Amino acid sequence: MIHLPKGQFYGQTTETVYLDGITLTDTAYTHEKVDWHYHENPYFTFILQGNLIEGNKKEVHHCPAGSILFHNWQEPHYNIKPKGYTRGFHIELEQKWVDAFSFDLQTLQGNILVSNPKHKLLLYKIFVESKFKDNTSDLSIQGLLLEALASIQRGQEDVLKNNPSWVKKAREFLHDQSDESISLTQLAQATGIHPGHLSRDFSRYFYCSFGEYIRKIKIEQSLPLISNQQQTLTDIAFTCGFADQSHFIRCFKAVMGISPLAYRKMLRS
Repeated sequence: MIHLPKGQFYGQTTETVYLDGITLTDTAYTHEKVDWHYHENPYFTFILQGNLIEGNKKEVHHCPAGSILFHNWQEPHYNIKPKGYTRGFHIELEQKWVDAFSFDLQTLQGNILVSNPKHKLLLYKIFVESKFKDNTSDLSIQGLLLEALASIQRGQEDVLKNNPSWVKKAREFLHDQSDESISLTQLAQATGIHPGHLSRDFSRYFYCSFGEYIRKIKIEQSLPLISNQQQTLTDIAFTCGFADQSHFIRCFKAVMGISPLAYRKMLRS
């Protein structure tokens, strides 16, 4: 089986950034199929543009733009790229970096599809910071990665604790209806939980308020759409459930730190 060392991926890598124990790569995938292989280091990969199919020993992930996967050490997998342009961004973690911050990655075994909008937005921010290249970028990337890993680990531990059944129902309802105007009463009816109980306990399991979670879902859903240069910001705003383009721009800047147009230009460059 093929073993890929640090910073190496199948395709045309347009940029590689080496930090102290972290390697960032921006790669356009060029192979229609990549046979079974594994990487030297654990890493995140997320699809900025296009589509990718990835299979491992247990499951197959269909990854459109916006999808994020975490691969632990030496986990074998294969890739299939459908027709069209596909671009991925990777964040590799060396052992010395993991040890320096006393992280135990045992709770993140195998290949994990990251679905929580909070985690995905933190990782997208790392991509943004990698393009700024100012004297605070390295520190920001380290902090964002630490926050993302700690939050993902906490989420995995919560799953093992068997959260109440309403938590899963709430998550599925919010993601399915994210382009609509959702009230606390509607969510309570969908989960079978009293609104007062739901309001009190929501942040305990989602680590943010009801409104913040919905806003993050909408912003996270807008990110892959922005990569489509043919879609206007107004179209994206309405598709993701924002009242208008101005509301979308304000929320995007509040969450991501830059405007949607600046992010689009960053992707294009």
